[in-house]
Amino acid sequence: MSNAFSDRSGSRQGRAGRAVLWVAILLSVALLSFVVAMAVRNNPLASDDTANGISKYRFLEECKEQLEEADTLNVSLQGQNVPLKSLIEQSSPLAAGESLHVNVAADSRDWVAAAQPNPEGGWLAASPVLISIHGKNASVKPVGSAGLQCLYSTKDKKTTVQIVPPSQ
Repeated sequence: MSNAFSDRSGSRQGRAGRAVLWVAILLSVALLSFVVAMAVRNNPLASDDTANGISKYRFLEECKEQLEEADTLNVSLQGQNVPLKSLIEQSSPLAAGESLHVNVAADSRDWVAAAQPNPEGGWLAASPVLISIHGKNASVKPVGSAGLQCLYSTKDKKTTVQIVPPSQ
């Protein structure tokens, strides 16, 4: 008789354990769903790419890609576009093995917040940048800081980057 009693109590505990396990699984799924919903709702890179031509993420990536090609960037001086490399080389020409680098000075959060829809269609972003010369043996020679204006035009379907000198 004691075997029959212990079998019944064991199956009751097993059923209670399974019920607790199912409740824990359901609560975990509900919590995960809530976290995903909040993350999607608060995504700073979420954008209407049909209204702006491209996604906010793609726009920011295209801006960064153009910054990596520092030799081709232009500086807006009194309404004229002057190559950045020419301006830098006026004071001291780049030596063999040296290259020009332009990096966004803002942290990631500020960089994402800087991108705003353009009222004329597309995207606009402005941020400070640091200009430096990278040379042999990983040496870095700071040149200075300036402003960056990045624009995506839905009309041209093109991203353009321009360096703006600091205001006097």
